Amino acid sequence: MKLALLVPGPFSTVSGGYGYDRRLVRGFRDAGHNVEVIELQGRHPLPDSVAQASARAALDAVPGDTTLIIDGLGLPAFAPFADELETRNAVGLIHHPTAIEPGFAEDERDDLRQRETSLFPRMARLVATSRLTADRLAGEFGADAARIGVVEPGTDPAPRSQGSGGPGCAILSVAVLVPRKGHDVLLRALGKLTDLNWNLTIAGGPRDPVHARSLVALAEELNIAARVTFAGEVVQDELEALYNQADLFALATYWEGYGMAAAEALAHGLPLAITAGGAIADVVPLQAGVIAAPGDIASLSRAMRRPIYDAGLRTEMAKAAWEAGQKLPRWTDRAEAFIAEIVQAGA
Repeated sequence: MKLALLVPGPFSTVSGGYGYDRRLVRGFRDAGHNVEVIELQGRHPLPDSVAQASARAALDAVPGDTTLIIDGLGLPAFAPFADELETRNAVGLIHHPTAIEPGFAEDERDDLRQRETSLFPRMARLVATSRLTADRLAGEFGADAARIGVVEPGTDPAPRSQGSGGPGCAILSVAVLVPRKGHDVLLRALGKLTDLNWNLTIAGGPRDPVHARSLVALAEELNIAARVTFAGEVVQDELEALYNQADLFALATYWEGYGMAAAEALAHGLPLAITAGGAIADVVPLQAGVIAAPGDIASLSRAMRRPIYDAGLRTEMAKAAWEAGQKLPRWTDRAEAFIAEIVQAGA
């Protein structure tokens, strides 16, 4: 099969969504499919003129006998070409609708919702990364439920985390620095726990530079800057080392289409402290973590207090996390499942 994945560049971006895309491409190629990755230029998901021109150029560059797979982050730029996408049986890979992304002004959010509502019903197939996202596409964005499939992310077998060895609790958060990930909520929650011994490492690139700078300033304002390390984007070996040396994984997200970083934490046997934003709460068993409502700083702070100071509780939670992590889907069959969705699309 000839496939082309159209995705905002750079394709090497460290995030759960891009990681999913890269693993799909690797799986397609391992299965013998011919895959081209086309990096879309310009601003995404709210497209500027460069993004629109890049979308047009990408469509012109892909031969008619090649199946188009368009990552949802870049899909809004194709709104002017919806007729062509329908004619070419294009497939949308939807991690979550961009219209629900925090950080946009109301008129920008309306623009994204308009674009996605016009595009989703025209796609031959929408492949979501969780059932929760799939249901939302049909319920809120007018997509045909019969044309929506789900291929959840996989995980790799991972060594069990050894922890920091103390003293204190080493907390790890893995997510790009954008408002949706709730790093400000996490920092404010931890700012209420300065009587406890903890340190926080945040691994993730500054996709929103203004927001990233505000997080650094917030840590200073809360007088916790000495305890917080902004590690930026890290390569896989460095990320593995961070997972191995952590005692607790934390993510205060407002919405996750799946929650790949949380799944990776489970695969490493790490206890978790999360907010129930989107599908992530379905990934993390209650015995393996503490869960608060999205945006609820006080609730998250209270929930994190005991696992931070009680190493025995963390040990119990880690055991449940490890057991859950061994039952997660693996990457080995994800590409095959995605190809099955493409076949259903008639592409």
